[in-house]
Amino acid sequence: MKIQRTKNAMRNLLFDGALRVNNIVVPFIMRSVILNFLGMQYLGLNGLFRSILSFLNLAELGVGDAMVFSMYKPIAEDDEESICALMKLYRFFYRIIGLFIAVIGIALVPFLRNLIKGDLPADMNLYILYFMNLGNTVLTYWLFAYKNCLLQAHQRRDVGSKVSLMVHFVEYIVKIIALMVFHNYYVYMIIQLLAQVAINLVTAVRVSKLYPNYSPRGSLPKEKVVDIAKRVRDMFTSKFSYVIFNSADTLVISAFMGLTALAIYQNYYYIISSLRILLDGIVGACIAGIGNSLITESEEKNYLDLEKFTILFGWMMGVATAMLLCMYQPFMQIWMGEENMLTFNYVICFAIYFYSMGINKLINMFKDAAGIWRKDRWRPLVGALVNLGLNLATVQWLGLYGVLLSSVVSIVVVQVPWLLHNLFAEVFPIQYKWRYIRFFCGFVALALLSSVGSLLLCNIVHLPVWPTLIICACISFALPNLIFFAVYGRNPLFKKTVVQIKNTILRKVK
Repeated sequence: MKIQRTKNAMRNLLFDGALRVNNIVVPFIMRSVILNFLGMQYLGLNGLFRSILSFLNLAELGVGDAMVFSMYKPIAEDDEESICALMKLYRFFYRIIGLFIAVIGIALVPFLRNLIKGDLPADMNLYILYFMNLGNTVLTYWLFAYKNCLLQAHQRRDVGSKVSLMVHFVEYIVKIIALMVFHNYYVYMIIQLLAQVAINLVTAVRVSKLYPNYSPRGSLPKEKVVDIAKRVRDMFTSKFSYVIFNSADTLVISAFMGLTALAIYQNYYYIISSLRILLDGIVGACIAGIGNSLITESEEKNYLDLEKFTILFGWMMGVATAMLLCMYQPFMQIWMGEENMLTFNYVICFAIYFYSMGINKLINMFKDAAGIWRKDRWRPLVGALVNLGLNLATVQWLGLYGVLLSSVVSIVVVQVPWLLHNLFAEVFPIQYKWRYIRFFCGFVALALLSSVGSLLLCNIVHLPVWPTLIICACISFALPNLIFFAVYGRNPLFKKTVVQIKNTILRKVK
């Protein structure tokens, strides 16, 4: 089966984009509602639970991506028997994962209180809320989650996005009403659990209608199962750093600085995580098409695709980083008030952190699409250990600075150079390595130039907070775009990409 890569990518971008905008805007409203009706400590507690459960989700890391990668070839060859056998194996893996998370989650109960420095809200039972969060995660794996692999491998993530968008829209409305009426976090969690169940069930029904010939049946040859198990193992280590960056930082801040400090940190982190959600949407919409292209196209064509995506990512990341530097503080002043703000030095750290994550995600997208997890298995593990070790070593000395800079050092010094080496050793022609590094460094230099230039212009503005925010937004958007267009606007790859996107948007989606 030949996948319509560009058409599906644009369709995924459309609906994934709508879902991700919803998942940015509405939770932003939810954080404001929780702060007003429950308090800052509940914001910190909410983030702590998410981090604990993300850490437990280490059990899943590798299974989903490895199974989807294993489906690329049988889908291209219309091998229905192998696809069904892969679904059966995927279902088995997810049932074991759900059980594992439940058991380990229960085993962590005696240590929960040690993860929080200081007092808890007086009207809250830590353990009841923890079990509600744990149950929500376990049910995610046990209720037909394995069917999502068909959507991802066929590059039809838009189907799941439509379901999630509909359910989450209703969920957040009910949550806001419940908090305003009952002022009760338990009701909030019950609504969240029911919404997750609804998403799984409705998505499973839609997948069954789209692909009625596929069901979990049959079995794979033993050597194929062993090969998949190795991919899962290798993917586990390649994804470990992601969990450390999104869980260990939160756990360290909560344990050493308390829930209030964690909530203030997460208010700032929420901004870059929201931008990362949009970035994940772009990656998720394109990765299946890249995987299909790596199998069916030439090395030369695939390398040019790498340069093309670097232009797009580098441009977007440069503009977004400049806007973060210039808009962070006036936005936080409007949203949370001056009493809940950090100094501008922290803003610089968050902006560098965000840019590092974005560039790392670009290169990881090609690595995951190519499935070179075994070759890459030690890089993320070393990066994760560097991040965790620096976190623990610096948090009491540098506070939040230590947490942020630990992640940046892990990405910039360890992970990106190592990842580039692996990518050109396994996927792209080695003779293009230094050409790409020079190409890559050019975008970093332009991002720095446009960010500093935007900041210098914005520092001239001395107006009330709302006009300052608007003017800074205009400056930090316009100047980087002008700089990048002046340098790369005539690049043949950029022109070709713009024409391709324009034609895809204008073409009628059948």
